[in-house]
Amino acid sequence: MVGVELWAEIRRLKYVEGLSQREIHRRTGVHRDTIRNALASSTPPVYGPRRPRPSKLEPFVAVIEELLADAPTLSGVRVREELEKLGYVGGKTILDELLRELRPRFLPPPRSFQRTRYRPGELAQFDLCEPRSEIPVGWGQTRRGYIVTCELPYSRGFAGTLVFSKEFSDIAFGMSRCLQRLGALPGKLVWDREGAIAPRGRPTEPFLAFCGQLALGWVILDAGDCQAKGALERSHRFLHGNFEAGRRFANPLDFQAQLDGWCDRINQRVHRTTRAVVAERLADEHAQMRPLPPVMPDSDRRSVMRVPAQPYLRVDRNDYSLDPRLVDRRVELRVSQRELLAVALDTGELAARHARVFAGGLAFTDPAHQAALEELRGERRRGRDVDVELRPLARYDQLIPA
Repeated sequence: MVGVELWAEIRRLKYVEGLSQREIHRRTGVHRDTIRNALASSTPPVYGPRRPRPSKLEPFVAVIEELLADAPTLSGVRVREELEKLGYVGGKTILDELLRELRPRFLPPPRSFQRTRYRPGELAQFDLCEPRSEIPVGWGQTRRGYIVTCELPYSRGFAGTLVFSKEFSDIAFGMSRCLQRLGALPGKLVWDREGAIAPRGRPTEPFLAFCGQLALGWVILDAGDCQAKGALERSHRFLHGNFEAGRRFANPLDFQAQLDGWCDRINQRVHRTTRAVVAERLADEHAQMRPLPPVMPDSDRRSVMRVPAQPYLRVDRNDYSLDPRLVDRRVELRVSQRELLAVALDTGELAARHARVFAGGLAFTDPAHQAALEELRGERRRGRDVDVELRPLARYDQLIPA
């Protein structure tokens, strides 16, 4: 059997070096008839595949097709058990290879995807990404956090904001901050069925109010359709591996500062998919986007309560003091990411102002509130001065006859 290499060598020796067939035979050791055939053929030798030997599965192919027609997802182990009852003595490997060929005929067609092209400024994809490690929040504690992530799929501009709950007030703060970091308003926001956004596929009223204030549209994805924002899903893997890996964080502010710096850096890179600098495409995209409003929608958590006899209120597992002079009066409470503010509804007096703390199980008392509480306690202990009339005894003699 002459391979292509030997066939080419024989023809080279004959037609390039001008050797005789006897000399070629002496140098190569190939039979003269083989040399003669190689010189007579102007095309390289081709050897077709050998005839396959009959498989031990051939008598059982019809049975396998019947089993798959009844249950297309039937496992190879179960198929083999059924075949062994009919006398199959072959191995597992050949059965698995045959099932890989036959099974797609009985399954519904797999989902296919088309390449998506995005228009500048059309969409902003949002999602929640959970850091793999808990965030230090002070007082020797760590806490589970979430990153509200945003990506413009045309330019691949990326931004993220750390929050500590999935309540809409925190998510709205994250969305506002991400849009401010990206510098403009897109046409629509893309979200999956997050509980605070669209738990059953229908947008919640707070989310609609947020979009209405910014005059934004929205796209709520179908259940299980995370591929529709695949650009952002890939960025999450990049965030875990490139940002979180090997970093240490002192507190939430340090985490956010490092995240902002990392986002600025990756927005200056050449993106692997677009083959362009993210910041340059983002600048082009800004020309197609609306500017940010002077004031973003209010994302503070608001509520109304009466100041209890023990003048403390509980927010996010912590107790914060209130002015004890406002006991039994109603106050409006506003909780932002940075502070907690309470104001009396009737007079506008400041009832409390505390820095927000994300550690839990703590109590914070304002020194002014403690001083007011001690003053009120002293007044109760001294009692009130009461004027008592002292009447002469003769007056009682007139009232009571002898």
